[in-house]
Amino acid sequence: MKYLQLADSVIMEGKRKIPRLKGYSSALQLIGTGRSAYVFKVQDEQIALKVFFPHKTHLAREEAAIYRKLPSGSYYPTLHEGGKNYIVIDYLDGYTLFHYLENGIYIQEEKIYAINEALEMARKAGLNPSDIHLKNIMITSNKQVKLIDVARFRQTEKDRQWDDLQKVYFKGYVKPYFPKRIPRVILNCIAAVYKTGLRFIG
Repeated sequence: MKYLQLADSVIMEGKRKIPRLKGYSSALQLIGTGRSAYVFKVQDEQIALKVFFPHKTHLAREEAAIYRKLPSGSYYPTLHEGGKNYIVIDYLDGYTLFHYLENGIYIQEEKIYAINEALEMARKAGLNPSDIHLKNIMITSNKQVKLIDVARFRQTEKDRQWDDLQKVYFKGYVKPYFPKRIPRVILNCIAAVYKTGLRFIG
């Protein structure tokens, strides 16, 4: 009931792709805005509340169902509760791979293998990991890999984005001459290309 009340406190308005956030409980701290939801940290708890936009509420049940199929306490946050327009999951303290590249923090090879292990876990659970990009992969403060957005893990089409990121990592990034700091504008341009269905690498 507590998390339901907190979710109900989140007021959005407008019919834009990302509706305007008009207000929310003082017990919530806004920590992120995605393509389908606002994400909050619950005060004094290591809990994140994801409240979906009015035109994306169907994804709440979809994402909750996917989390229930994934092994808890592994490479994915644990689902604690789900409602008609929200889910409650672990709050993770750390940085995304996007942040690592933007700030020139070296990404170790072992993290790439851990991401692949996480994706294989999802496949063994009968899912099809999709929408795997730099902002959906996090390295926590204790150096664990976590995948943080699973809403599209039931898509039927093949998602090549992670395959391409791996190729760039092993063929370029690990080389001494490859820049380790990449400007935000370039990272966002690459992401925009993939959203259109095109690829940089064939």
